Amino acid sequence: MMGGLSVEREVSLSSGRECAAALREAGFQAIEIDARADLPARLADMAPDIALNALHGRWGEDGCVQGILEWMRIPYTHSGVLASALAMDKARSKEVFAAAGLPVVDSVVVPAAQAQAAHVMPPPYVIKPNNEGSSVGIYIVPEGADVPPVLGPEMPERVMVEAFVPGRELTVTVMGERALAVTDIVTEGWYDYAAKYSPGGSRHVVPAELPQEVTDACLDIALRAHAALGCRGMSRADLRWDEQRGLAGLVLLEVNTQPGMTPTSLSPEQAAHCGIGFAELCRWMVEDASCDR
Repeated sequence: MMGGLSVEREVSLSSGRECAAALREAGFQAIEIDARADLPARLADMAPDIALNALHGRWGEDGCVQGILEWMRIPYTHSGVLASALAMDKARSKEVFAAAGLPVVDSVVVPAAQAQAAHVMPPPYVIKPNNEGSSVGIYIVPEGADVPPVLGPEMPERVMVEAFVPGRELTVTVMGERALAVTDIVTEGWYDYAAKYSPGGSRHVVPAELPQEVTDACLDIALRAHAALGCRGMSRADLRWDEQRGLAGLVLLEVNTQPGMTPTSLSPEQAAHCGIGFAELCRWMVEDASCDR
């Protein structure tokens, strides 16, 4: 399942094509299906053995399509309804992380109009959608800014305003019950949509060159976040690390339950670092699929 209706449609199409090609290479019969409004009817006609979910963003990553698959009793990959919905809602997932003792920063969800009218917290801070991924609609308000930014039409009615965390962009993929590696994402500026998906938009250092105690803490945080949300299959935890503060400068930003599977994606790179080829990774996801996730 690929494409879909979210703002991350193009990335999902790329993920789906890559996964389908890898599954065919691994010996599976793979049929690519663009998840439109007629998805339930097409699935009923097709009666697949397994649904590999390569959707990103709303409807494909937030529990909606997972609910359809549960109802139809079609085994599927990645996380189930509840974990998907929790992870996609940044505010609620942060409540879960905080309850599990994981490091998060202050944030508040407010109407977009309020976020544009006046500072809702002292700068620097970040304004972002509460339920989108891939750095869609990210606004950084620098220290000393006189007024908030004018938000674009891509922003929803309610947004998250979150304290800005300086430092390095780190990420960890969890595959089942194993944290694979830590990647240091190096960019010239903010790790935005273009940096994520354009060739050369960012440089990925795998494994990240970090003190061992920071590497260990990143792996531990990713595993605990995966477990706290009730994730299944593969997930990816995004973190920031302020080197000047040591371990105290490590912050969990969010967990992605549908990591990208494009040529520039982070999770396949980490799997390759661990000796797991792309076709083998896709085979593992299929063999891990089930209902009641």
